[in-house]
Amino acid sequence: MKKMAMILVTLTLTMSMTIGSSSNAPASDIVDTAVNAGQFNTLVKAVQAAGLVDVLKGDGPFTVFAPTDEAFAKLPAGTIESLLKDKEKLTAILTYHVVPGKMMASDVISKSSLATVQGSSLKVSTGSGVRVDSAQIVKTDIETSNGVIHVIDTVVIPH
Repeated sequence: MKKMAMILVTLTLTMSMTIGSSSNAPASDIVDTAVNAGQFNTLVKAVQAAGLVDVLKGDGPFTVFAPTDEAFAKLPAGTIESLLKDKEKLTAILTYHVVPGKMMASDVISKSSLATVQGSSLKVSTGSGVRVDSAQIVKTDIETSNGVIHVIDTVVIPH
């Protein structure tokens, strides 16, 4: 019985030290999280081409509506290549996917529109799932050290 009590005490202390030493804050920023996810290769390439890496690695916080590689693949043939050569237009499109501040899904659905870093607003609708403009939000609340990512299925274009 004494041996069992000692094992429980040791286990409890070990768990407490492990839990106490870990941080609840996400370790990776928005860019590193996107790179590590493996489904945002086109987005990462575009962010690099637009020179926005340092911004999205900055303090933030930012909310990013991140189109997947499949979302970029929906664009007409040649669009991505063309955008990668037009930094101004690429920057406008990418910053249209970014909202200042950290907005979790519950914050997003409480709004009818979201002012973007680009200057225009994304329209939020909740009719059949949650959408920003024409994009369906397919995964929410991926927390990063400097904000949050919501995954979308379509690249949204400022109007």
